[in-house]
Order: sequence, then C-alpha cells, then structure tokens
Amino acid sequence: MNPSSIDLAFKKCKKEKRPALLTYTVSGDPSKKKSLEILKTISKNVDIIELGFAHNTPIADGGEIQNSAYRAIKNGTKLNDTFQIVKKFKKFKDTKPLILMGYWNLILQHGESKFIKNCKQFGVNGLIVVDLPYPENKKFSNKCKRNGIIFVQLLSPTTSHKRMKKIIRNSSMLYYISMLSTTGGKLKLSPKVILKKYKKIKKLAKNKSCVIGFGITSKNISSFKTADGCVVGSEICKKISKSIKSGQNPVTNVGIMVKKLKQKII
Repeated sequence: MNPSSIDLAFKKCKKEKRPALLTYTVSGDPSKKKSLEILKTISKNVDIIELGFAHNTPIADGGEIQNSAYRAIKNGTKLNDTFQIVKKFKKFKDTKPLILMGYWNLILQHGESKFIKNCKQFGVNGLIVVDLPYPENKKFSNKCKRNGIIFVQLLSPTTSHKRMKKIIRNSSMLYYISMLSTTGGKLKLSPKVILKKYKKIKKLAKNKSCVIGFGITSKNISSFKTADGCVVGSEICKKISKSIKSGQNPVTNVGIMVKKLKQKII
C-alpha cells in the first residue's frame, strides 16, 4: 500500500528535523469564499491542513472556535459546501494534505457511506471525529482505512496505559490533547510536563505520527519542536475575529501569522 500524503508530509518534516505545522480553521469562516482563500494563502507555510465543519454544539471547542463556527453557520455553510471548498483547494497548485474535523451527528445525518464516498471523491486525506471515541469508532475507522482515509485517534492526559496501547494499535495517526480543557485554553501545564507525557506515548507508538494540540500558540510553539507535529487553531480563529472587528483583511492577517508560526519551528 502506498504511503498517504499525510505520512509523506510527516516524513518530509522529520527529514528537515522539525515538527509538522498543522493549522485549524472552520469551513465557511468568515465566508465560503474567504475560507478557501485562507487555505490557499497559508498552504505554502503549512504541512497539513485541518478544516472543521461547523456544528452548533461543539463540545470540545472553546470560545474562539465557537465564534468561527457561529459565523460559518450564520452564512449558511453546510457540509456539502465544505466538500466544495475541499474540492477547490485540492485543485490548487500548492495544495496540502487535508484532515476534516467535526462531530459525529453531522456525519450520521449525511450518511456514513455517503460521507466517506464524498471524502474520497473530493480529496479529504484524514478525519478527526471529536465525539466518536475508541472503541466505538472501530467500525467507522476501518471503513475510512479501506477507502484510503486516515482516521485520527485521540489521546488525553487521562487515557490509561492499557487503553492507550489499544488505541495506538488501532491507529495510523494520533492526536494528543495536551490538557483537560476545551480548545484555546491557556496551557495549564508547562511544555516540559506535556512533553514528558508525550514521550511516554511515543515509546508505545514509535512508528506512528502523533501531534500535540490544545493550547498551542505562537508564544509557546517553539517549546514543542521535538513533537511530530503541532496544531494551532484557536489563535487563528481569534485572528479572523479581530480582523473582522477592525475592518482588516483576515486572509492577509492569517497568512502573516502562519508564516511567523512556521519560522518558530524551523
């Protein structure tokens, strides 16, 4: 089986001796058109794109991402619109691997098989379903795998050693939630303490890529250079909100911000 574009992105970063930079934005924020423009603008500095599909009760998301989701819902962005944004981004010459991130209910309403078919058809490379944990996700994650889509499994500071081993065994890529919080919270632990736990995960998952998310910002990202990848989301959503409020172009501002993030991990 050929390696996926996500695997190849991690391999490239490893060769360059740096973590992969993953960014998260919400599809349709601040508008369908500008959402795509943001992806195109940040693509040259990002290794892997995370694109959220908006949900009105996002249980894992803090205020900044909720604001982004609210704007996307308000301007009428549906799941089919998200697939169209993905389709257009994948035709872009500097496109990058894309992980779609969202909640189970929307997938269920869309239809599991239809959703996976659409993901494959429009170029989605990976999936994170926040409220579909292991082992409940086994059936769906296997469907994804059969269709060449990486299902990203989540680990948290409270995941037991026994459970962690099972999750790692059933994963292609891992996402370590750095703290017990919604997204965008201030780090409750020092990067040193977070990395100590992360290293324990990596000992069990030597051949699996594992990214760190929740609380990663431009202020602390350089402390996580030893990780396989770092995810920045809330800070980007906050930049979009501030740009709108001040009448500035969010596409330009997010582009500048992501370029600076990249410089901090090189």
